[in-house]
This record gives sequence, structure tokens and C-alpha cells, in this order.
Amino acid sequence: MATRCEIFCEILIAILLPPVGVCFRHGCCSVEFCICLLLTLLGYIPGIIYALYVIVFVDRDPDDYYWRPLNA
Repeated sequence: MATRCEIFCEILIAILLPPVGVCFRHGCCSVEFCICLLLTLLGYIPGIIYALYVIVFVDRDPDDYYWRPLNA
């Protein structure tokens, strides 16, 4: 879990450059980054809104259900 300071810094970066904030949180080859980049290219405000959503609400922990094997 990220600390409050990390989340605060990521939010500030996401307001200035939305794809960079998402890249710090989820990596540059993730679906979240690609969606944020596309939204930012189409319009700056949608990119900011999506970046804030991804940083605050989408969990990046590997214990997420995407990473669990089917037998678990």
C-alpha cells in the first residue's frame, strides 16, 4: 500500500502530466497508461480525470484477482 505522501506526489504529477502519474503508479506498458495517454491526447481534462481515478481507486497490489491462478 502506498503512503499518503506517495499518493499526494502522484496526484500532483497527474494534474500536471496525467500519463506520467499513471506510469509511476502502474508502469508504462499497462492498459491504464495507454488509456490515460489516449485520453490526454484527445483532451487534457479527460486525461486528468482518468489519471486521478486510476491513482486513487485502482489497486496495484499483485494480490489482485488478475494475478491469482484459476485453482486458487
